[in-house]
Amino acid sequence: MSWVVLLVAGLFETVWALALKESHGFTRLGPSVLFVVAMIVSMALLAYALRDLPVGTGYAVWTGTGAVGAAIAGIVLLGDSAALTRLLPIGLIAVGIVWLALAEG
Repeated sequence: MSWVVLLVAGLFETVWALALKESHGFTRLGPSVLFVVAMIVSMALLAYALRDLPVGTGYAVWTGTGAVGAAIAGIVLLGDSAALTRLLPIGLIAVGIVWLALAEG
């Protein structure tokens, strides 16, 4: 169950990263509020997951999931570059997340 909670926390990290971008430096209310709410939910879920998971593994999977999610969302939703020079390292991070999770058991 902690792994599922951790992955959901990573998805909320993706949400807050996108909301932060869309807040335009906290000058837009809606995205700014979404940023705060998503960040609180993400941190709360991370804290819950870390009750059962090692901190290094949990934090790495959380940040990696958020980073990969934000990068993919940026490509799909915001028109960020989908060049191979970006996709390859994003894929390597994703492989690292899975590898770390499998190594932890």
